[in-house]
Amino acid sequence: MPFLREKSGRWSPEKIIAFTGACVPALWLAWRAWSGDLNPARPVNEAIHSIGNYTIWLIVLSLAVTPARRLFNAPKLINMRRTLGVAAFCYAMLHLALYFVQEKYDLVKIASEIALRIYLTIGFVALIGLTALAATSTDGMIKRLGGARWNRLHKLIYPIAVLGIIHFMMQTKVDITESVMVGGFLIWLLGYRLMHRYIGAVGYAPQIALTLIASALTAFAEAAWYGATTGVMWTRVLSANLDADIWSVAFRPAQWVLIAGLAVTLASFLWSFRAQRPSVRKTSPRAASGAIQVQSAS
Repeated sequence: MPFLREKSGRWSPEKIIAFTGACVPALWLAWRAWSGDLNPARPVNEAIHSIGNYTIWLIVLSLAVTPARRLFNAPKLINMRRTLGVAAFCYAMLHLALYFVQEKYDLVKIASEIALRIYLTIGFVALIGLTALAATSTDGMIKRLGGARWNRLHKLIYPIAVLGIIHFMMQTKVDITESVMVGGFLIWLLGYRLMHRYIGAVGYAPQIALTLIASALTAFAEAAWYGATTGVMWTRVLSANLDADIWSVAFRPAQWVLIAGLAVTLASFLWSFRAQRPSVRKTSPRAASGAIQVQSAS
């Protein structure tokens, strides 16, 4: 299984963890389908939505790799990014395949639905972008395209992620809690990249500021969505996000973004105190004997 190994040929723990974690949602969904746990009236429809949700989470997790490797000084985490990205593409293709099953392989109807329903159009455009990234994710394609061109192409993941979140929100319609929360995480990740680009290393104070901004934007996004699509007063939704009741079980998306952002900052701060193991240089027997002779001569 070469895709789980490093270039040196050794097994990559990071790739194995990413691959195993990416397989878990599919296995869980398969178990639910086999045990009859899906909606009896529309099991395929529920599977479509679940797979779509997993796709968005995998995209966001792949975007979280770069900040994580910087914040925790763990360069080998980069080995996870390709695995998570390709997994997101596979889930997106499964999402589309299940939609084909639901529509009984009626290609004319499927094409018309994608063309006429804006949220399906957005999702399909995102899928085309993921396909292009997956097709060029190999080492061979990096060499063919060149590092600079490859990097420019793969920056498409940012608009693809945004389109995926919009598709997610439009598909869920009424309860957008999860989609807005994932959107808040995406705001944090994109904000981190902007900060790193313009100010360099992102310290603890900028991280906290970024978390507060991302949380506020998440709250306003949820309030604006409900105000525009359901007629609910946006101020009521906003006040629910600003509720500081720590004993509340049902946290709002903005509160989850705030908790996650502060937790990451705290974790990176504590990780900086991790004891560094002293590096032990291996000395060959010949060099060791030479050192002994020098010492004895002195």
